Amino acid sequence: MKKCVRNKRAVLLSIALVIAILVQQPIDVRADGADLKLYAKAAVLMDADSGRVLYERCGDEQLAMASTTKIMTLIVTLENASLDDTVEVSSYAASMPQVHLGMRSGEQYRLRDLTLSLMLESHNDSAVAIAEHVGGSVEQFAALMNRKAAEIGCEHTYYITPNGLDAEQDGKFHSTTARDLALVMSYCVAKSPQRETFLEITRTPNHSFTDLSGRRSFSCVNHNAFLSMMTGALSGKTGFTNKAGYCYVGALRRDGKTFVVALLACGWPNHRTYKWSDTRALMEYGLAHYRYRSFDEVEIPAEATADIIVSNGQGNRIGEQTYVPVELALEADGVEGLLMHEDEKVTVTLQKVKELTAPVGEGQTIGYISYAVGNREWKRMRLVTAGEIEAVDMKWCVRRVVEKWLILNSY
Repeated sequence: MKKCVRNKRAVLLSIALVIAILVQQPIDVRADGADLKLYAKAAVLMDADSGRVLYERCGDEQLAMASTTKIMTLIVTLENASLDDTVEVSSYAASMPQVHLGMRSGEQYRLRDLTLSLMLESHNDSAVAIAEHVGGSVEQFAALMNRKAAEIGCEHTYYITPNGLDAEQDGKFHSTTARDLALVMSYCVAKSPQRETFLEITRTPNHSFTDLSGRRSFSCVNHNAFLSMMTGALSGKTGFTNKAGYCYVGALRRDGKTFVVALLACGWPNHRTYKWSDTRALMEYGLAHYRYRSFDEVEIPAEATADIIVSNGQGNRIGEQTYVPVELALEADGVEGLLMHEDEKVTVTLQKVKELTAPVGEGQTIGYISYAVGNREWKRMRLVTAGEIEAVDMKWCVRRVVEKWLILNSY
């Protein structure tokens, strides 16, 4: 009897856990003092221009990414192939599960049409056909994807498939983090040489096409609801697998600001709308609380450009103290400005030598000014000498002595 009671309690506990998962509630999280209610397990709001994370929740947790993969598939394709290429469909590509275009082995398509099928309808067979055409095989194309991810700065991303279907290989699984996913989208919309074509394809409302024989016709509709949800919406990609849950990555540009939101594990059926409420909440937070601030607005210490003492330098007279003027170099490392929260401050750090020894050349680096926000340096400007001073030598000493003797004997 006791055993039956224990079994019943275990069953009831399991049912309760399942219900808790199905009836998912938003989680209260704080971003720079603001309360945000989000459903996503991992979320990032990023400034696309600088790559700076403005808000994150579990931003570095590696998770399945589903069809958000396809933004990388598209950008690698655009940077390595011509959209006028002809793509022949393999039997492997044609075998991909739904969601698929329904291509058949041996058929031929224009690459441009397949990229629209890829992004508007998220067709898995189009992704594989594209990968085989561009990379030679799915494995070789995945290597291109991983190489590009490393170039962009992704540290915890591993691509196995071009369509985002769950996969494992060599003890790793097809995965990314919210931070890395936001970096990829930031690259696609703001930094890639193919960014305009990327935006054109991902923003296309609908597209109709045929295979190259003209015997089969297809029509695709863009399912990215975010494009009509907020003013300034640029691009985005949805995704879902049983392992990943609902995922989304989207970009918005308004008032000179470009934001990217990346969401992973943002609910499971029947909660496909959670990604839209999370996206809106993060975008609105960024628009309301961040403004661009140029580092030129920040006052630098007066001593930064003060003259520097030069020992053993040639002056007008023997024993005279010599100085060299200092100026800021024209070029700078880093960004010219940053989207900053209203409560954030810029920390200016001055590093400068106190004294030089002749000879001193013009343009010689003698220090720098650093601009930091949070715990990261965003800009560095070099301090350089604005003149040159020769070292004292015998020839100079003789000349000074002769000049002094002539002056004394002129009276």
